[in-house]
Amino acid sequence: MKIEELKTPCYVIDEGRLTDNLKILNGVRERTGCSILLAQKAFSCFAEYPLIAKYIDGTTASGLYEARLGKEEMGLSNHVFAPAYKEADFEELTNICDHIVFNSFSQLKKYKDCLKGVNAGIRVNPQCSTQDGHAIYDPCAPGSRLGVTREQFEEEYLPYISGIHFHTLCEQNADALKITLDAVEEQFGEYFSRLSWINMGGGHHITRADYDLELLESCIKRIQDRYGLRVYLEPGEAVALNAGYLVTEVLDVVDNGIKTLILDASAACHMPDVLEMPYRPPLKDSADPGEKSFTYRLSSCTCLAGDVIGDYSFDHEIKPGDKLYFMDMAIYSMVKNNTFNGMPLPSIAIMDQDGECRIIKEFGYEDFKNRLS
Repeated sequence: MKIEELKTPCYVIDEGRLTDNLKILNGVRERTGCSILLAQKAFSCFAEYPLIAKYIDGTTASGLYEARLGKEEMGLSNHVFAPAYKEADFEELTNICDHIVFNSFSQLKKYKDCLKGVNAGIRVNPQCSTQDGHAIYDPCAPGSRLGVTREQFEEEYLPYISGIHFHTLCEQNADALKITLDAVEEQFGEYFSRLSWINMGGGHHITRADYDLELLESCIKRIQDRYGLRVYLEPGEAVALNAGYLVTEVLDVVDNGIKTLILDASAACHMPDVLEMPYRPPLKDSADPGEKSFTYRLSSCTCLAGDVIGDYSFDHEIKPGDKLYFMDMAIYSMVKNNTFNGMPLPSIAIMDQDGECRIIKEFGYEDFKNRLS
């Protein structure tokens, strides 16, 4: 079926755009020899893992369940980082992961004798913030719980680790990586000769049209040539950037001073980052409010007064029954959605390169009920 025939709400993964992103990432791998991992926290649609596995080196996880998913569905290099590990989970993690990154030396000390040959690393905090306006995503903010600062670094435990990890970026270009890498090298470079790898984390918008691939690759090669370290990158958004849609239907139009479209999709339930960051998601065939002839506020059928997606304008009047298409909805949507108010979870469909869609997952009442007791 075509995208306009799908029952709403529905996430649609665009395999053509996904493949384009993967080819860009693979080009970085081929030109530099670095390893690239899918950060599953942004995109965990494992139906696409066989495709993704053709272009990158594996997965990275934020805990046991993601690590299991990466092992079971991709089966390549499997990395995990968490601010702390539960004892009940750790043995299984050592069985399914080849790299485990610790957030503190106290965690390393606790588990160093249980690693069973797994590569261990420590996350560092270079205290070098390059964020602009998104403090919630800034691991270098004052008081951050993420990573070991230079002052806290316990050199005597270097024999127990083979690499370091830093992750400080969010939707940023390579200039922010260079600034951060300079800080990491200045503060922790004296230890690099005793290590075998460095993980530069995620937040690299590598597949964005204006991304500086040349600068990224020079940063990678600099570390490889100077220290002989294997370099890992773990983008999440870059893998599926602009490779998904959320299709929704207009249920009603209300006007209490602002013309508002009531949709069967929800910011709070189906695209939480709209409220969390916040941001205004791109919408097909729309413009900023007032730019086109008809302006509307887009909202949902939940009872949350603030469940507002944003204000948009259109060339024509919007009526109940019309379908709207939010773009860039593959990332941080399916992994974050919820059933607040008993809202149904959107189905998941895949659109091939010929524009044909197939539904790969549908959700119902039992999915809502089984999360409760």
